[in-house]
Amino acid sequence: MDTSKLPTDFEFLPDMYEADYFPNSEVDKVKAAIQKVVTYLEKGETNTKKIQKKLDDMTWTINELQDDFADHDSEIETGGRESIFETIDRILIHFKVPIDSTEALRNRDW
Repeated sequence: MDTSKLPTDFEFLPDMYEADYFPNSEVDKVKAAIQKVVTYLEKGETNTKKIQKKLDDMTWTINELQDDFADHDSEIETGGRESIFETIDRILIHFKVPIDSTEALRNRDW
């Protein structure tokens, strides 16, 4: 696996940030959950079971944000799901993590 850093210009959740439907304050919380996984990967972890555990923790955190989105008349719907999947997929590819994005987000309930 590549132990390099994610590029500084890496765009997290670009479609969610561009859509007025998703409040940036809530998208920032999703981004923060994803960044915890990135920080873990940047430390050089190569064990896929440990990485999947971090991805599961991230997914549970995002699951818990659904009420926050609802409070802003929003939800993690098709566009949000696709943006999260796309961001996770690009991260996994960058770090050469052999986990499919569907498996990575296996515990999602959005």
